[in-house]
Amino acid sequence: MRTTLRKGLVALLLAAGSASAMAQAGPPEPPSVEPPSHVDDAGRAAPEAVPVATPAVAPGAEPVTPIAASAPVAQPGAAAVIDGADTAWVLMCTVLVLLMTMPGILLFYSGMMRGKNGLSIAGHTIIAAAATTMAWIVAGYSFAFGAGTPWVGDASRLFAAGVVGQGAGAHPVAPTIPEAAFFMFELAFAVITVALVLGATVERMRLAATAVFAPLWTLVVYAPVAHWIWHPNGWLASMGHMDFAGGTVVHIASGMSGMAAAWSIGPRRGFGREAMLPHNLLVTVIGGGLLWAGWFGFNAGSALGANARSADALLATQAAACAGALFWAGCEYLRRRQCSVLGTLSGAIAGLIAVTPASGYVDAVGAVALGVAAGTICFFSVVHFKSVSGIDDSLDVFALHGVGGFVGTLLTPVVATTAVAPVPGNLFVNTIGALSVSCYAVLATLLLLKLMSFVMRLRVDEEAESVGLDMSQHGEMLSPESA
Repeated sequence: MRTTLRKGLVALLLAAGSASAMAQAGPPEPPSVEPPSHVDDAGRAAPEAVPVATPAVAPGAEPVTPIAASAPVAQPGAAAVIDGADTAWVLMCTVLVLLMTMPGILLFYSGMMRGKNGLSIAGHTIIAAAATTMAWIVAGYSFAFGAGTPWVGDASRLFAAGVVGQGAGAHPVAPTIPEAAFFMFELAFAVITVALVLGATVERMRLAATAVFAPLWTLVVYAPVAHWIWHPNGWLASMGHMDFAGGTVVHIASGMSGMAAAWSIGPRRGFGREAMLPHNLLVTVIGGGLLWAGWFGFNAGSALGANARSADALLATQAAACAGALFWAGCEYLRRRQCSVLGTLSGAIAGLIAVTPASGYVDAVGAVALGVAAGTICFFSVVHFKSVSGIDDSLDVFALHGVGGFVGTLLTPVVATTAVAPVPGNLFVNTIGALSVSCYAVLATLLLLKLMSFVMRLRVDEEAESVGLDMSQHGEMLSPESA
């Protein structure tokens, strides 16, 4: 049934001949070329299971075990066996994902803002990254990846206890790399997710509000959602929710939270009445290029090892990005007989977003199908969302990440193929996951901002907004021409 749906989707989206031949799954990777990989309940890949020290499990919680029946269960107290190649790969991917935030998302956002605010996003991003890191060290990692309950982790890793030092081992989700490497890789995901949310409230949110919101959102929204999906004890992971690299955890959570934040804080003054033109699209293109390159670490790194599945994810990432760029450009040309640089780049980003949850489950054809779907659907979302809803989602966080994340999450089990990896879930389970995370992210974000509003102002006053956040919040300017 899954193969029939997959072939039908590819034929419908590509509208080209030979769809059935293209949809045919490739042969499995020969064991002699690459050690077989297994998938845990959360959909994250782990290499052939090796003995690993298992962290303490909270009373009443089930022990962490791989989903694959052929995978031997790690024995408590056994020493971790660290693989140098896997560790080097994950460390490199960690740096790539961190570069997606600074300078990637920073430049991507800055170029689309007005000149008087173009520098302010740098301040907000740096502060958010620093505050998120502190929250991750104190409790975020423990809440996300402690054994805990189906809803949240535990206190076993508060203040990063047991992560570094001679007694440190490996996390059961990533048994062949040091836990410190896994900690940093997951931190990079938390940092960029918070940074994405900021794009919905640029040009009016106070820096102090960002400094408070970022760590609170990390602990209240991001960490529990990551636990639900990426820890085998999580309630969605136990159902088989498929999210290889963050379509639900990162993109749906940030997109829905960004929309909620934009509605709560209110629109920019002049929204809908004044032209708010980007000050430098070349800066945006440079940032977008860094995002595209960093996405290879984002998706391929989620295999948590240097193996065949990471290479499969790398290929899927490029295929989806290019399909998204082409189809967005095509939609734009049909609508106004022009293909903008910003639009084509946005199409590539849409394809990257959609393939994120599926990158470890699909072949090249499935990835192209996801890019086509996201490039087309996100185009209409970006064109119409703000005018229809009246919500000033300034840099289209919901229209791109929220909608693209939904497209990818819902279609992942449809286009997934067992030729790449086991398929633990289905469309129903992924729909439940997408809707649950959406509702939780919106409600929690609104509640956080409401509570913050009782003790501090969330947005700058009218004079400061008129002058621009660069001068009013930072006492600096991007350039003399932007004054």
